[in-house]
Amino acid sequence: MRMIIVGCGRNGSGLARTLSKMGHTVTVIDSDGSAFEALGPSFRGETIEGIGFDRDILLKAKIERTDALAAFTSSDESNAVIARIAKEIYHVPKVVARLYDREKAEIYKHLGVQTLSSTTWGIKRATDILCYSPFNTVYSMGNGEVELVEIDVPPLMRGRKVGELTIPGEVHVVAISRGNKTLLPTMGTVLQKDDLLYIVVAIASSGRLKSLLGMGNGRGM
Repeated sequence: MRMIIVGCGRNGSGLARTLSKMGHTVTVIDSDGSAFEALGPSFRGETIEGIGFDRDILLKAKIERTDALAAFTSSDESNAVIARIAKEIYHVPKVVARLYDREKAEIYKHLGVQTLSSTTWGIKRATDILCYSPFNTVYSMGNGEVELVEIDVPPLMRGRKVGELTIPGEVHVVAISRGNKTLLPTMGTVLQKDDLLYIVVAIASSGRLKSLLGMGNGRGM
């Protein structure tokens, strides 16, 4: 996956190193060129000095081909702007922003931008969000541990039952839009072509759901 990290402070650099070691293509943006020293000599990604919401900088980072973006500068305002640009203009599938202001965080969660506050931040948490939730998020609950996602039923699952997409305590299909109607399924409901599934999933279990659905890796390397 292609990923952009905006902000190369302690958290941003740690996330960039982790994602790079996992084999992802990582580009780090920071307005202070000296901040890239925190990445260490083993970092194999790209670094770009500049403002994270500058159009030319984002295009240089190939944002139009990016699978995920994390905005972790020291400014809530900058992170919010970067996240909104990435989501609404460039349609980046997965966007995460660090916001200390809880009211702003709630607003952006409703726009499909996952947020992390100072109390919920963690490199592992951000890695889970960026790497293992490839679905369209309708609503994020709590601090993002559980999400309501929507997805068109993939060919692999047509003719199979809802129970085959259920992992107790982790994954549940809560509704299906079929034609002009929305129904609440049972475990025996058979999935049909053109069904739109609404699934509640623990973020840590998104990878398992992706495997069940036979999904690929998004935009790819």
